[in-house]
Amino acid sequence: MPKVSNTICRWSLLITASLLFVIGCSEVRDSKEAGQANTDQMLAIDGKSLTKVTLQLNWFPEAEHGGYYAALVHGFFAAEGLDVEIIPGGPGSPVIQKLVANQTTFVVGNADQVLTGRNQEAEVTALFAPIQMSPRCIMVHASSGIKRLDQLQNMTVALSAGRAFALYMQKKLSLEGVRVVGYPGNMTVFLNDDNFAQQGYVFSEPFIAEQQGGDPHVLMVSELGFNPYASLLITRSDTVDAKPQLVAAMVRASKQGWQTYLESPEKTNAAIHQQNEEMGLEILDYGATVLKDLCLPDAMPAAQLGDMTQQRWTQLRDQLAEIDLVDKNLDVSKAFTTATGHE
Repeated sequence: MPKVSNTICRWSLLITASLLFVIGCSEVRDSKEAGQANTDQMLAIDGKSLTKVTLQLNWFPEAEHGGYYAALVHGFFAAEGLDVEIIPGGPGSPVIQKLVANQTTFVVGNADQVLTGRNQEAEVTALFAPIQMSPRCIMVHASSGIKRLDQLQNMTVALSAGRAFALYMQKKLSLEGVRVVGYPGNMTVFLNDDNFAQQGYVFSEPFIAEQQGGDPHVLMVSELGFNPYASLLITRSDTVDAKPQLVAAMVRASKQGWQTYLESPEKTNAAIHQQNEEMGLEILDYGATVLKDLCLPDAMPAAQLGDMTQQRWTQLRDQLAEIDLVDKNLDVSKAFTTATGHE
């Protein structure tokens, strides 16, 4: 994913009910007495109390977070009684650690992070999986003639060291004559070296490379069978147990947000661009289009958006165990829940 300016990196995105007012939602009035009397801070909109929660992102605001922003922009969170603050992440954003430390109510992350976290006794639970097909890809030059991942030979490939997908690739592919280097975080080397390939997200880096005059061809990591859910909504396991109504409300609003974003992303993309100016409207629109097939693959009904299965989680556990990231007997039944009211 592309880097953003230091200014964006430093400031925390705080989108509160004032943004909702700007886009035409109800006027917000602080309810200080309720906020001081309860551990959950409360606001009031037209007399309706709102529970204040935080959602920590795993990266800077991009299309991969579109549905959560749509839930905010279109007032779905507020309609469920929630005042949600979305906090941007960045490189190496420790979302699971922040969740365990109770520094945020919810986070956005990937399925492999949930399992590796639980393997280290982090009691976290995935609630909703909007991106069903992993957006991870390897970007090669079209002129190379490479059409499959097993054709990566005698070249340089840039990967993030230690990441699950990178370790899985290195175990499953021969990579004969391949020199693996760290991910540079930009397009410079790729654009100047026809024998260079690098990781990316399919809705981001390939678009940027093409815009800058490159000839990218995308190879999906999921073709190897490594296909963790992405942009998951995750919370602490004790939150699921202690506050089931809060969790269900967050999931319902998030699902409605993602359905809306996939159908009509324009207003949401404008809000994302406002928070991350290096994400132009053109790339955000492109990302929203690509996400449709990732979120609803194989003609999956929109009503099933975000669903998860035991089989997928078990397969991922076995793959992570194969690369020594989790114990082969890790119980995946507690890594996710479907009892959150989004059927």
